[in-house]
Amino acid sequence: MRLFVAAALLAFASSVHAQESKPPMTATPPQVATDHAALLASPDPKLAANKKLVYDMYRIVLQAGIWERAGEFIRDDYLQHNPNAGQGLAGVQEYIRKTRPHREIRDKLELPLIDLIAEGDKVMTAFVRPEKDASGQTYYSTWFDLYRIEDGKIAEHWDPMLKSDAPVDPNDKKL
Repeated sequence: MRLFVAAALLAFASSVHAQESKPPMTATPPQVATDHAALLASPDPKLAANKKLVYDMYRIVLQAGIWERAGEFIRDDYLQHNPNAGQGLAGVQEYIRKTRPHREIRDKLELPLIDLIAEGDKVMTAFVRPEKDASGQTYYSTWFDLYRIEDGKIAEHWDPMLKSDAPVDPNDKKL
């Protein structure tokens, strides 16, 4: 029996040592797009319009924090799948009002945009998200948002936000 316990302890110690000696997981930060005009372009005028709608909403509402203009881009009956924001246009406005100050409207997104993709009535954005691990080291993740467009306005939104996540101002996630 003692031999069995000693072998088990030795195996456990070896396992812990192996875990401690593994190099930290690293990821190369995704390449940020520099030519936003190219991302907005599409041979399909409807897809180009949908991409511009989402891009301008990001610039004016999410980046500049001008929640009062959200109705220019977002339907009153907007469906929200982020569990931390309310439903409808009023829910978006309240979330923006609570999570970010008004800023100057810029001609270009300053958030680290990787890509802007449109297909059918959907537009997807992907952004680099710098984060800090438990030891304070910076690492990079990717944040995705998906929007459904209906009658020229954003009608629905999905993102990976968890209910346990604190509301965030993405403008604090610049590179």
